Amino acid sequence: MAPQVDPNPGEKLVTEEDCSEVKLGSGILSLTNQRIIFEKTEGNLTTLNKKIGNVLLNSTLDKLGKVNSEGLILTKVVVEIGNSKYKFSVFNSKKWAKEIELQKTLFNKDL
Repeated sequence: MAPQVDPNPGEKLVTEEDCSEVKLGSGILSLTNQRIIFEKTEGNLTTLNKKIGNVLLNSTLDKLGKVNSEGLILTKVVVEIGNSKYKFSVFNSKKWAKEIELQKTLFNKDL
């Protein structure tokens, strides 16, 4: 499921995952070759439907600061943007951290 945000010219989806963020709640984390996006989702357990809500994070990769993974059992990928720190509970936090760093490097090289 591609992000509900209109893509920029040349923008491609790299990876995305249904996850949760400590303060923002549950949603879909998407990484493109230009941005990181988090969209809030709301689920209905009785019908097993999931509805995409508001975009809570939409940042170009050049605005990202430190990126790392933390935790042993309940792992999170941690992304710093400005003075804010986001902690996303994803399936493979090390893979996410590596991919974000790679896309960040490639994006900054193209600037």
